[in-house]
Amino acid sequence: MPTSEIQLLQEQQRSNWVRLRTLVTLRWFAIIGQSIAVFMAVRFYELQIDVGFPTLVIGVSIIANFACRHFYPENKRLSEREASIWLVFDIVQLSLLLYLTGGLNNPFAMLVMAPVTIAATVLHLSSTIFLGSLAIALMSFISKYHIPIVTADGLILSLPVLLQFGFWVALMIGVVFLAIYTRQVTTEMHTMGEALVATQLALAREQKLTDLGGVVAATAHELGTPLATIKLVSTELMEELTNHPELLEDAALIGSQADRCRDILHSMGRAGKDDLHLKQAPVETVLREAAEPHLDRGKKVSFNVGPDEEGEPTQPNIARRPEIIHGLRNLIQNAVDFSRAEVIVDVMWSPDQISVRISDDGEGFPPSVIGRIGDPYVKRRRFTEDGSKRPGYEGMGLGLFIAKTLLERSGAKISFTNNRKHGHASWTGQATGGAIIDVAWPRELLTSGPTEHTPALGENQPNDPWY
Repeated sequence: MPTSEIQLLQEQQRSNWVRLRTLVTLRWFAIIGQSIAVFMAVRFYELQIDVGFPTLVIGVSIIANFACRHFYPENKRLSEREASIWLVFDIVQLSLLLYLTGGLNNPFAMLVMAPVTIAATVLHLSSTIFLGSLAIALMSFISKYHIPIVTADGLILSLPVLLQFGFWVALMIGVVFLAIYTRQVTTEMHTMGEALVATQLALAREQKLTDLGGVVAATAHELGTPLATIKLVSTELMEELTNHPELLEDAALIGSQADRCRDILHSMGRAGKDDLHLKQAPVETVLREAAEPHLDRGKKVSFNVGPDEEGEPTQPNIARRPEIIHGLRNLIQNAVDFSRAEVIVDVMWSPDQISVRISDDGEGFPPSVIGRIGDPYVKRRRFTEDGSKRPGYEGMGLGLFIAKTLLERSGAKISFTNNRKHGHASWTGQATGGAIIDVAWPRELLTSGPTEHTPALGENQPNDPWY
């Protein structure tokens, strides 16, 4: 799915993130707080406030809450327009109450940031900007025009001009900063959540393919002997029926259909490798299985397999786990997509570590995004190459995110760098040619120990019915 479509979907989903019940509950807290503040100011501090108008303003909020309970169900989710209207109501109600109680000389003016913060969390950017602008405009108005607070001695409570200006500036900055900060964090959180869901779906799909392959492999294994028997008997019948052409044709048909069943099971069995004897496989075998879909795409994929200076000559057997296969497959796909002609896959092992290096001869990762590779929905990965390498595809980094997440869950450490061999250094000194991806696992996470100490696998177990 292109980046623009994902962003549009995210914006559309924002409109139903907030429940009316949530806003009503928050408004009840505001009503209680406002009532206590007015009561304390008049009763205990003996401030000269005409309580009639503040009580009327608070009463309007009470009526609005009761109206919400009467006209809407409790599980009502607000549309974009409805949520904006209710937040505008809250900002105007609070501003009017502040106008009646000293304007910005009232320390509770800071509460105007709450509706704007909620808007930044659940509404579109345009609605957030409108509500933030409305809050700033109303706070600027009541900073100049308001009913002052008078003490019992007739003294007007007012901040010094410089301090009041500083409070206004701090309030405006707070509105803007909290809105930007909250929106950024919320967007990143939901983007990461969606990417993790995509990762889970990819892993589930790989697991289902593995399970289905196990069923196919078991079927091919169990039907192998009966089909061989049918083929043998049909051949013997053909030899016995040379003088009966009408029966010979039927015997030949039986033999050809047995061959056809064998070929079908063989082709299906290429994906079926879940036999217990293939639960583990040499590391090169697992890597070639991961790379298989991309070996015939017009690019040369070379494998260099061998131990390091301290490793034993025998390849270690590793678990054929779906997350490892899918993660390596995504990395190889990325290398093939952006290479010029060749991708090199180096596999090495030591007594403590198994490592895989995937390198290509393309342009490498652009320096502008190399620090963010592995994050979901990176919009700009290889400058304008996406258009020529992947027609109709806008690189979002989701494939690399899925690969990185799945491989890290298996215990791997992944690094993304560029190779200076095929390219040149940019003005920042960062190499720009030949992308390199290094994946390394602690050996004990993938293997069960040396080959001679690997326990017997036992008999294959029946597969659970999947239909």
